Amino acid sequence: MARLADYFVVVGYDLDKRGGSEGQGHILQRFPEKDWEDNPFPQGIELFCQPNGWQLVPERERPSFFVSVLTDINSERHYCACFTFWEGLDNPQLQKAEASEVDEDEVPGLVQPAQVFAPKSLVLVSRLDHTEVFRNCLGLIYTVHVDSLSVPLETVIGNLLTCVIPVAGGSQRTITLGAGDRQVIQTPINDSLPVSGSSVAHLFRQLGIVNVLYLFCAALTEHKILFLSSSYQRLTDACRALLAIMFPLKYSFTYVPILPGKLLEVLSTPTPFIIGVNSFFRSETQELLDVIIADLDGGTVTIPECVHISLLPDPLLQQTQTALSMVLDPELEIADHAFPPSSTQPSTLKIQDKEIRGVFLWLFGQLFHGYRWCLHIIRIHPEPVIRFHKAAFLGQRALTEDDFLMKVLDGMAFAGFISERGPPYRPTDLFDDLIANQVERIRQEECSPHKVMNHIKELAEQLFKNENPYPAVAMHKVQRPAESPGHNDPKNLAIFPPLDDVTVQLFIDHAAAKLKTAPPVVKAELNGMVPSGPPLEDIVDRHGHVLANSARRLEVVRNCITYIFDNKMLEAKKLMPAVLRALKGRAARVCLTQELNQHVLQNRAVLDDQQFDYIVRMMNCTLQDCSHMDEHGIAAILLPLVTAFCRKLGAGITQFAYSCVQEHMVWTNMQFWEAMFYSDVQNHIRALYLEADGGELSTSQESGPAAGGQELLGALELASEQSRLWPTLSKEQQSERVQKEESTVFSQAIHYANRMSYLLLPLDTSKNRLLNRSGIGDVESVSNSYVTNSIAGSMAESYDTESGFEDAESSDVANSVVRFINRFVDKVCNESGVTNEHLKALHTMIPDIVQMHIETLDAVHRESKRLPPIQKPKLLRPILLAGEELVMDGMRVHLISDGREEATGALGGPPLLPAEGAIFLTTYRLIFKGTPNDPLVGEQVVTRSFPIASLTKEKRISVSLSMDQFIQEGLQLRSCTFQLLKIAFDEEVASDLAEVFRKHMHKLRYPQHVQGTFAFTVGQSGKTLVEHKTKDKNQSIKTLSKNLVKSAKRTIGRQYVTRKKYSPPTWENRSSLQSELDEDEISVSEELDQGSLTLSSTIRSSDRQTMSNVVERACCRDYQRLGLGTLSNSLTRSKNEPFRISTVNRMYTVCRSYPGLLIVPQSIPDSTIQRISRCYRQNRFPVVCWRNSRTKAVLLRSAGLHAKGVVGFFKSPNAPSAESTSLEQEKYMQAIISSMPSYCEPSGRNTLGGFTSTHMSTSGRTHTHTHPAFGKWGSIRGSGRLSAYNPEVGNRLSSKESPQPNGGPSEALFLTQQRAYLYIIGDKTQLKGGKQDSFQQWEVVPIEVCDVRQVKNSFKKLMKACVPSSATSEPSMTFHRCLEESEWMCLLHRVLQVSVLVVELLDTGSSVMVSLEDGWDVTTQVVSLVQILSDPYYRTFDGFRLLVEKEWLSFGHRFSHRGAQTLASQSSGFTPVFLQFLDCVHQIHLQFPMEFEFSQYYLKFLAYHHVSNRFRTFLLDSDYERIELGVLYEEKGERKNSQVCKSVWDYIDRLNKKTPIFFNYMFSPEDEEVLRPYSFISNLKVWDFYTEETLSEGPSYDWELVQRGRQERLAEEVPDKPDTTTRKSQRHIVWPCYDSRSRVVPDAITKLLQVSGDYLHITYHQYTAVANQRAEAKLENRPSFNSSLLMSSNLSHQRRSQGVYLPESGVGSSINLAMDRETSTTSTPVAGRPSTSTLYSQFQSTESENRSFEGILYKKGALLKPWKPRWFVLDKTKHQLRYYETRQDRECKGVIELAEVESVIPGTPTMGAPKHVEEKAFFDLKTTKRVYNFCGLDSPNAQLWMDSIQSCLSDA
Repeated sequence: MARLADYFVVVGYDLDKRGGSEGQGHILQRFPEKDWEDNPFPQGIELFCQPNGWQLVPERERPSFFVSVLTDINSERHYCACFTFWEGLDNPQLQKAEASEVDEDEVPGLVQPAQVFAPKSLVLVSRLDHTEVFRNCLGLIYTVHVDSLSVPLETVIGNLLTCVIPVAGGSQRTITLGAGDRQVIQTPINDSLPVSGSSVAHLFRQLGIVNVLYLFCAALTEHKILFLSSSYQRLTDACRALLAIMFPLKYSFTYVPILPGKLLEVLSTPTPFIIGVNSFFRSETQELLDVIIADLDGGTVTIPECVHISLLPDPLLQQTQTALSMVLDPELEIADHAFPPSSTQPSTLKIQDKEIRGVFLWLFGQLFHGYRWCLHIIRIHPEPVIRFHKAAFLGQRALTEDDFLMKVLDGMAFAGFISERGPPYRPTDLFDDLIANQVERIRQEECSPHKVMNHIKELAEQLFKNENPYPAVAMHKVQRPAESPGHNDPKNLAIFPPLDDVTVQLFIDHAAAKLKTAPPVVKAELNGMVPSGPPLEDIVDRHGHVLANSARRLEVVRNCITYIFDNKMLEAKKLMPAVLRALKGRAARVCLTQELNQHVLQNRAVLDDQQFDYIVRMMNCTLQDCSHMDEHGIAAILLPLVTAFCRKLGAGITQFAYSCVQEHMVWTNMQFWEAMFYSDVQNHIRALYLEADGGELSTSQESGPAAGGQELLGALELASEQSRLWPTLSKEQQSERVQKEESTVFSQAIHYANRMSYLLLPLDTSKNRLLNRSGIGDVESVSNSYVTNSIAGSMAESYDTESGFEDAESSDVANSVVRFINRFVDKVCNESGVTNEHLKALHTMIPDIVQMHIETLDAVHRESKRLPPIQKPKLLRPILLAGEELVMDGMRVHLISDGREEATGALGGPPLLPAEGAIFLTTYRLIFKGTPNDPLVGEQVVTRSFPIASLTKEKRISVSLSMDQFIQEGLQLRSCTFQLLKIAFDEEVASDLAEVFRKHMHKLRYPQHVQGTFAFTVGQSGKTLVEHKTKDKNQSIKTLSKNLVKSAKRTIGRQYVTRKKYSPPTWENRSSLQSELDEDEISVSEELDQGSLTLSSTIRSSDRQTMSNVVERACCRDYQRLGLGTLSNSLTRSKNEPFRISTVNRMYTVCRSYPGLLIVPQSIPDSTIQRISRCYRQNRFPVVCWRNSRTKAVLLRSAGLHAKGVVGFFKSPNAPSAESTSLEQEKYMQAIISSMPSYCEPSGRNTLGGFTSTHMSTSGRTHTHTHPAFGKWGSIRGSGRLSAYNPEVGNRLSSKESPQPNGGPSEALFLTQQRAYLYIIGDKTQLKGGKQDSFQQWEVVPIEVCDVRQVKNSFKKLMKACVPSSATSEPSMTFHRCLEESEWMCLLHRVLQVSVLVVELLDTGSSVMVSLEDGWDVTTQVVSLVQILSDPYYRTFDGFRLLVEKEWLSFGHRFSHRGAQTLASQSSGFTPVFLQFLDCVHQIHLQFPMEFEFSQYYLKFLAYHHVSNRFRTFLLDSDYERIELGVLYEEKGERKNSQVCKSVWDYIDRLNKKTPIFFNYMFSPEDEEVLRPYSFISNLKVWDFYTEETLSEGPSYDWELVQRGRQERLAEEVPDKPDTTTRKSQRHIVWPCYDSRSRVVPDAITKLLQVSGDYLHITYHQYTAVANQRAEAKLENRPSFNSSLLMSSNLSHQRRSQGVYLPESGVGSSINLAMDRETSTTSTPVAGRPSTSTLYSQFQSTESENRSFEGILYKKGALLKPWKPRWFVLDKTKHQLRYYETRQDRECKGVIELAEVESVIPGTPTMGAPKHVEEKAFFDLKTTKRVYNFCGLDSPNAQLWMDSIQSCLSDA
């Protein structure tokens, strides 16, 4: 029973304390005046009566009512019902004014009303929540006062305060306050269920389903929630509703449904809360950053950006939303029905309210079912102590990753739920029933919404019945005030009278005395055993790994363990990798622990060394995949096993398995140890009572969370039974039981102190500590992070001390372990009620335990060092290039798999990685060579390497290998040749050695000077590198450079020589020669002397040598080819040549980064050039680099203009004025325009206005056009892409014409529209300097170019996409997503787009000047691509080489700087501008495979070697720097060491003579072909250079290495067996990432070179001749030609591909021709499909049967071979023509498949034919592969052969 009301308070406006704008309230009277003992009076009630503040109002307001909730210090809630009405009083302002005339502050003209109204509140404070009853009671008191009823107010209040009602039980109680009223109070049946009225339904109506679900999840996950409304009662109802749907969890944080305005600062509290605030204060709530605001009036919920609400796990969220919408909106379901039912109204609000609560009750039933199976009961007497095993619960529900459930289980509400509902003997309620009896029903019905609905309605019914057990009885009779009193009614002026406290107190005392004499109400406690419900089944089987339970895997695990214990070590070794893979699955791990358990006898299992090693490896692998939570209880089951398995090391010394499995996160997790401890304590306490009851101890006491369902059930049942018996026991029995339980817990605490010291103290205090630090530090998610910090911190400190202080070190470790164990002991002993004496005893015991254990470990460690090391695979030596030397010998490492899946076997094929081997550092490369860990592929060799110069990123990592327990330090090395070495150093490698390795690697990667790179140091002794000596760099510099620079000084005549401002990148430690060079640095600061302009006068005799070298440069040959002038006629120039070769820059004084000879207009003198050059960045003025032979349009290149147009103005004091320079620039442009033949034609000029291209209009529509006479388009697909250009250009360049599908211009326009003569393609930003000329003879096309930073960042992302460092399953990290985010394809698209635009302009007769950035990056790309597209010459070997030498090397692309080749450029990072160009060429090559003489491999070769630093070609930034170092002309006479090629071109030439590897078999160019590739992203392919790898031999671009490697492998495979009679299989399996696919795929040309079973050694030039001749011959017959060629070349460009099964043969590809000629002896033809002969070889038949026609024919050998007579056999059965040396010969010399024969035609005698034979005897047999020339003995014989073959063909 409880009092209905504890206090009655009258609160009024305080007229005395009226300060400023805000008034105050004060308590006028309260009853009783003395506090109740059990319930003190709550403070601050006056604030809550007027939450908006106490204010006087000019008009009387209506009485209001609301209920506030106050929470006291014991977290008891007090319900304060406030009834407020307004009373009139004379305006205090007016009285004050009369007293002191008129105040200065008073606002004149503001009329003050004579009477104002002050609020007065009647407050009723109660611990019961009966809102309606309170409303009626306070209303009655007001009515008695207002209507002046005859009942004294004191009587009513006295009755109210003495009214006592039951708290629960479902009874109805009628009360009366003595004023002729009567009320029925209905109590709920069960007070544990909240009473909600219809507040929940109202909340959903106000906010909607999704919003309330957000609030629900926010409240459960402890966020701050603020409700806003202008109604106080609504705030209270909303808060009550939110608490009601949280049932069975109780909210335990700040809960203030109505917060007064004066206490608003409470909102900035750091703890979670649910608070309601009046909308009046909305503005004050705006700046709250972490509060979720629910506006009840507006129906919105605002979640701040910084707040992340974890929502319900997925299927549950969906089901809950569906159920709620079926309750709230039942019409939604039938809205689309053709015949909707007559009416489906939602239930009444009260019922709907319960239905919604039913949904949430059902939801919690789903979330928490089975929770009782994870309770540990650790004490039964005197009070039950229960702990919840969170990890086991989450593990069995497969929800360890679920954020929401994790937060809920960690929350305060759930802790309260466990302490309240954990005890096994207590009253039960609806939720207990749901968990116990209806889980199965919920699980079966969860997929059928209607069945769920029925269940929810049943729950709703029970909830409704709880609140309304009886039908409503209309017995209420409560007076209301008479008709609303008018404002001026005189009776309203009556003030609420002061009450007589004596009278009220008498009532209260009288009632108290009565209560004392009344007999006590005995309520029967309905305690009972709480049923646990069905146990948690493994949901993992449904949601987890598909393979987790594969019986085959479990079988493998069992077999392996059996082999180990039967000592069948070889068998076990074979199974080991499979077992380690299987242990990824949970079922296999459980199986392992069960199997191992069977081999433990009396807690001990002694093994020999090898057995021990294997068992430890398996344990480590099992633990490695356990999270630190150990949700599946694997570590728990292993814990007793690691102290059981051991090996004998020596006399009396035993090593246990725990010393080898310490490196796992789980052992440092305090929660794991607690759960283990509680689980063991529970088992022991259960055993204690089983024995006490005389029962046998039936089940084994195995420790483990939830170990065995029966056992756990037993523990809770026992506890329940014991709790029931407790009151019946005598005092002695009770204390005896308490003592027994306490000592049980105490003994377990000692046991666990030992166990923890076993697993936390490392075997070797010197080594493991570091590992421990890295291991623990890596995991941030450990719940008890202080553990990790303490252990890791102490270990780190001690590691750094000197080895002399051995004792100090070990004690440091000991201290941290002691601290950890102490913390554990404190926590568990306090929770389980261990006495203080016992706790002290434990604290003194722990340091001794640890110390003893350290001593035993020392002995074990000493002995374990003496064990013989395990045999490891021997280290394989890498093959080195000539001149390449080892800097550091091999260090044993493990190559870990990265994010590429092929090598790990994830996509089928063998698991090549991880592999064990060694890492070698040479002067040129980083090489890993080793063998896979998996013994099934153990005989393969895995090689991964890359040039040291291509290293882009090095990162330290820590790796734990599945084989080992140690976490090893490793390195992740990434290279811009798209390789990734992820290595973990073996434990035998000392950490300082790894550091030395890193230092050497850095030193080699970033040498001080370019002369430290491999291309320069090759052949010199690499040993000096390791000894840190600086090499003398003088030897390699030629005297030439000295002569050149000195002569430059003499040449410059009367010039002021000043210090140079622009200097090439400086080198840090320059050698002695460098200082001489420093003095020679010069800069031109004045105009050149007129006299020094002619060539003859400038070249002094000493420099003739230099000039002849310059003339020999490749670009000069090209200029002559293009007709841009020759050097010979430049001395006696004919004036009609439009261009000349200028030598103004021969000393590199005008522009350092340009070549010495430049093409400029004839009419421009050198002095003008010097002036113009200053307007351009880096002095790179416009020069001609190519001329269209047909239209005579020229292509020019330059840098962008300086921002101001003339920075030259600032450069020298007496520079020419801006005006004149600008004029000279115009003259220069005009000279270029004048050189064009079309300029002289009468046709008018116009702008680019009509020029369209698809870059600008992104409609993506394609129209057919008549294509121009010249040119060929790429693939037909097109799609509009966003423009690389800015919109403004789009407007200028677009018109109504439809665009070409590839982004080229539309033809028709060029025929009709007139155009400018010169287009300048420039940066949008730099075009301020160039003036538009009035006649528009030239026009500026502004474009957006990608700057270098963009390229750099894009490349980094591309590398990560193509070679990810670790596998990931995130959808945002897939290959295609990462590729898209890298934007690499967009950049290619832009460059190609601009290039195609320029090609179009040039092809239509306009000249183009490309003037972008500094003129050495994008400009070079565009200019080079334009030349490749426009001029077929550049698509040949010679042309491409010349193009790269001319545009990239001579014109100063900064290879060293962009490739970060030296220390100076390290900070700038790697920027692959040249690689981007090669990728563009590759894209064009893909679209026009027959236009290029070189193959894709050639491009990859250059891509690899332009960063490898193996050759000097791509070093340094300009010709000037190359001359300065003497590398430009050195190749001429200096070939001492033939092994070492200094130029990549020489190397390619050399290789070309040996093998056709660089040749494109499909090369058949059309004359004067202009290519127009499609540049849309959809047409571009990812270059396979980025994604392919060959693990068998490493990158194939160092050709000698690959060849030598193959020869070695062949030598191993064929150990001196001359006997080749047994025919070896010609097939082998090709693995996608192991073998080089391109090498084994048959190609179309090999057959052409195969004659008479011999393979001829044909020189490459003859070979190309044949190929060209064949190609021309086949062009008419193209379909068959193309299909065979294209099949081999267009192999799918997919990133991932499966293994291919292919014939293996010495002639598998033309690459092997020259090399393998001798070894190949078989003569089986190789083709894409098996030949017919192989199909027929199974028939054993006599020769005669298969010989349809035979005889002698002369046959011409292939290419330069004579005619020879052969015995031919025509075989109809096998459908082939075979030939033999002689008739008797059994060995067939060759076979012509008739299936491949196209025609048989009469032929003509050729050279070397038999003399005596008549002409008609010749005939030709044409096959798809070649033409055979035959000659019969005479013409009839020849005719007979032709007919026979023809009939064979027609029969077929």
